[in-house]
Amino acid sequence: MKYFLLALAVLSTLNIQSQNDSISDGKRIWNDFKYDGISIIKGVGNAYTQPLRWKKKDFITAGSFIAGTSLLYLADNEAQRIFTEQGEHAPTILQDFGWYFGSPQNFFMVTAGVYGFGLLTKNEKVRYTGVLIISSAVASGLFQSVAKTAIGRARPKTGNHDHFSPFSNEPGYHSFPSGHSILSFSMAHAIAKQFDNFWVKAGIYTVGSIAPISRLWKNAHWISDVGFGMAFSIVITDGIDNFMKRNQRYEIKEPKQISWQLKMGAGTFGVVGTF
Repeated sequence: MKYFLLALAVLSTLNIQSQNDSISDGKRIWNDFKYDGISIIKGVGNAYTQPLRWKKKDFITAGSFIAGTSLLYLADNEAQRIFTEQGEHAPTILQDFGWYFGSPQNFFMVTAGVYGFGLLTKNEKVRYTGVLIISSAVASGLFQSVAKTAIGRARPKTGNHDHFSPFSNEPGYHSFPSGHSILSFSMAHAIAKQFDNFWVKAGIYTVGSIAPISRLWKNAHWISDVGFGMAFSIVITDGIDNFMKRNQRYEIKEPKQISWQLKMGAGTFGVVGTF
């Protein structure tokens, strides 16, 4: 009898402990969730107020950014012809992947999965990656939503690359910048920043580039729309990442960073990342 009572006492203790652990874990998840929400708000706020704190090198970078977009603008027609021809022979699976990966609903579904996994498993690195993706996507997404309507640039199927109809409600005049490019490359850049291995980074950026390229294959955007979107997503993601680390919002071991440089020469233009 005494052994039965002892076993019952042990089981009761384990059950109470399990309940306490469950309550404690639930409280931890809720507190982390609230903390992350505040981090996202602060990260987005920093992205929009950062220009107020720009220094000389930042203005030089902005000038290079504008110059690069201008060069792509001059190449719009020729690039459209080349990518449209390629699109006729591009694998359907890549074209479909580019569309679904860069669409908002699928993007945020994947992002929620990444963040949720990190939050529930107490994986600080994955959790932070999710926060960085969300912050970058919200900041750049708000900008591109306003810019598309305000600029009113015609899509390749609608008109010439220099045809604009500001504040038009027609989707055919919402070409600049490319939303698919911004979302897909924001995610790719945020994830790639968490790794040291060159080949892992290269693979992630390759996957992130499928959506932007597919938009060119589909004749849905000009190359300057896509180029600006990809470069803008890098700038926003880096800015928020630097803000988070500068304020020590998360305890993350910092991997080797990529040094991005704008390269221009006779008949050439590109953004080069040094690992």
